[in-house]
Amino acid sequence: MSRTGTRPGTRRGPIDPRLASQVRAARSHLVLSTVLGLVQSACVIVTALALARLGSDLLEDRVPPAASPRLLVLLAAALAVRAGAVLVQQRTGHRAATRAIAELRARVVGHAARRGPRAGAGRGADVTALATTGLERLRPYLVGYVPQLLLAATLTPLCLVVIGVLDLTSAIIAAVTLPLVPVFMILVGRLTEGRSARLLADMRSLWTQLLDLVEGLPTLVALGRERGPERSVRELGRRHHASAMGSLRYAFLSAMVLELLATLCVALIAVSIGLRLVYGQMDLAPALAILVLAPEVYLPLRAVGQQYHASTDGLAAADAAFAVLDEPLPAPGDVPAPDLRSSILRAEAVSVASRTGTAPHAAAIALEPGRITALTGPSGAGKTTLAHVLLGLLRPDAGGVEIVPSGGTPIPLEQIDRASLWRQVAYLPQRPVLPPGSIREVLAAALPAPAAGTAGSPGAAQRAIADAARATGLDAVIALRGEDAPVGRAGAGLSLGERQRLALARALLSPAQLVVLDEPTAHLDGASEQVVLDALDAFRAAGRTVLVIAHRETLLARADAVVAVHARGTADSTEEAAA
Repeated sequence: MSRTGTRPGTRRGPIDPRLASQVRAARSHLVLSTVLGLVQSACVIVTALALARLGSDLLEDRVPPAASPRLLVLLAAALAVRAGAVLVQQRTGHRAATRAIAELRARVVGHAARRGPRAGAGRGADVTALATTGLERLRPYLVGYVPQLLLAATLTPLCLVVIGVLDLTSAIIAAVTLPLVPVFMILVGRLTEGRSARLLADMRSLWTQLLDLVEGLPTLVALGRERGPERSVRELGRRHHASAMGSLRYAFLSAMVLELLATLCVALIAVSIGLRLVYGQMDLAPALAILVLAPEVYLPLRAVGQQYHASTDGLAAADAAFAVLDEPLPAPGDVPAPDLRSSILRAEAVSVASRTGTAPHAAAIALEPGRITALTGPSGAGKTTLAHVLLGLLRPDAGGVEIVPSGGTPIPLEQIDRASLWRQVAYLPQRPVLPPGSIREVLAAALPAPAAGTAGSPGAAQRAIADAARATGLDAVIALRGEDAPVGRAGAGLSLGERQRLALARALLSPAQLVVLDEPTAHLDGASEQVVLDALDAFRAAGRTVLVIAHRETLLARADAVVAVHARGTADSTEEAAA
């Protein structure tokens, strides 16, 4: 059972209670929409009664509307207030939807990140698709469907009450025909049942495949196979087109059915009123008021039916988002991390389960201050996984990690506050992640913040940046492109080697004591590799602790200690158990 008490797959009402209870922007939007619905209902009733009085005076007594200025002012005020309420609802609806989507997106991404890399293995693109196009499906749900649903809950019953006071027969006809609208909505819903969930799942699948294809393009180019994937892209586009057109077909069909039904229901009331007016069984004023109010009885329900697909799309997106949020998080620690400048980060007999056994298997490593430790081993042995375990991003299935302060008692990593540990870590994956901005801004963002009550020296900061650029070879890039050269998201605009140099320079400028480099020379030539080697020497000279995952002998030769990591397959464990 999820934290909200709702089992997966359980049918909920048209408004997901989790949105109202857990998303602040959605909750305020519901309250405001209810108030605006009541305001619109009052304006519709006042407009109908005012028009009826003016019409009956003109048709029966030949009294022109100008003879009743108060009624004209009341009518104009009601129309203006209703128009203002609709305008406010539209403007605040879009803003509330934007805030709700942003809030939910931040929670989904943050939750997935706190779950760790292994928890999201194989579904990173799936979460990406959900956090982007998937959650955007909440916008038509919050902007279109929810306000119309709340309007149906206020305007429809109030109009029925007023019609009942004016003419009981018309109220009975409206009450009898009104359920036909939700009945046909249900019939249309059964026709399209599950289609929105399938559409969202299909969209997320398409995004996953497309992102995987884009991520693999550098490898395809290196292998000379870049001309083949266009067929896959064309097929993905065709599937998306077919799925979208299928949804539009059902949306137009349901809208046509509901429009025809509402027109026939209003016609029944109008025919009844017309016959009774002919035979003198009804006064003109209430008849005119009912004719104005009758379409308003069916309009909100008809609009709800037209927005039905937005509701299913929105609820499917909310279900997918809360499915991610309902996944359990590892228990957080509460002990501040010791200073890594005088502490040892140690792992003993660490094993992590994999699809084929354990990788790594019974790994042991100790990261000592001021030393470079290299992890080596065949691909798939679990080198990156062991680094994730050391950083607290992944819980091991066997063994443990602890921090040993100088002259103190070892502290298990499970008890450590991860944020206090990560503030002392600079992690450079194979493809560095860089913030957007100019080269100067990206470097300046890595500098340590000045102490409280002091102002940092611009000259000292500039000298530190220049020294880091020289140590990593970034000065050549700056000389070529300039300090104000733009850097896009994830380093867009720079080559992979230039991104590597920029990331290394940021690590040098960072106050983090522990630097983790994952295959820093995997995509570099000999000249660029020397830059990484020089950066390792600079880290050692600064007394930094370095963990480098490496295959090349040149990197291993720079290390003070080399740890070999091995995996064990299920076949190996079976033979060992038999022996």
